Amino acid sequence: MLKFCRRIRLAQLVGFAVSGGYAADHGERQRKRRLVDLQLSGKRAIVTGGSRGIGKAIARQLAEEGVEVVIAARGREQLEATAAEITKATGRRIVPIVADMGDDAAVEALVAMAVGELGGIDILVNNAAAPGGTVPSAKIAEVTGANLLFDVNVKVAGYRRSARAVTPHLVKNGWGRIINIGGGAARRTGNYIASVRNAAVSSLTKNLADELGPKGINVVAIHPGTTRTGRTIDPAAETRLSAWVSIGRLVDATEIAFLVAFLASPKSVAINGETIAASGGTLGPINY
Repeated sequence: MLKFCRRIRLAQLVGFAVSGGYAADHGERQRKRRLVDLQLSGKRAIVTGGSRGIGKAIARQLAEEGVEVVIAARGREQLEATAAEITKATGRRIVPIVADMGDDAAVEALVAMAVGELGGIDILVNNAAAPGGTVPSAKIAEVTGANLLFDVNVKVAGYRRSARAVTPHLVKNGWGRIINIGGGAARRTGNYIASVRNAAVSSLTKNLADELGPKGINVVAIHPGTTRTGRTIDPAAETRLSAWVSIGRLVDATEIAFLVAFLASPKSVAINGETIAASGGTLGPINY
């Protein structure tokens, strides 16, 4: 009886293989092994400046990866609309919290509310800033102390505020990620305020990384270049800007979000304290 059952099983296997079923099943199992699981499901994140543009794209991509996300911004109406949109698209929980990153008490309250809503925090994405700087500042005569300090207070000091507030929670976890969104102006002239604030983001990032790395917390910065965010760009201007990009076009906000998702994951442990340019490549300069 046992031999008879074995012969039946062998015949089934042979038939399965001959029909191509074995090859297909084996191929599917091999394909699944090749897929990269970012191991983000169940993580909890704060994304500042999360109501629109790059921040919105980041929040959505994290949600797609299974992260519960608090998005923060100053405008309640847009913030709530974005939260509802991402929740509908991904099925994940997105919590909108109004916050001014230029104020100590507001940032501390943001983190406290986020922890209360999500039960903890694993990931911080700092993205809140005035796009491109508050005012043109190509000439030193145009740079006022008030304008410079406003930008630095919101972006650089704001990133410090949120990092300081979340750090005890990440240390308690024994794991965490902080990702600071800077800007390509850090590596070129032409806008004093944008250059200063974004270069400072890299400095802040490296200091945080050296301090927090031994505690299981990686800190990195990303310098996007000119990025498509859903806002209308004059076609002639886009053509002119694209001519300086080595991939021949502007990067989309979703492509920045893909990079952030990887850096937010446990898979990115080898990268700490670094600033990554994400502009599609700048023609000419060699950065090493």
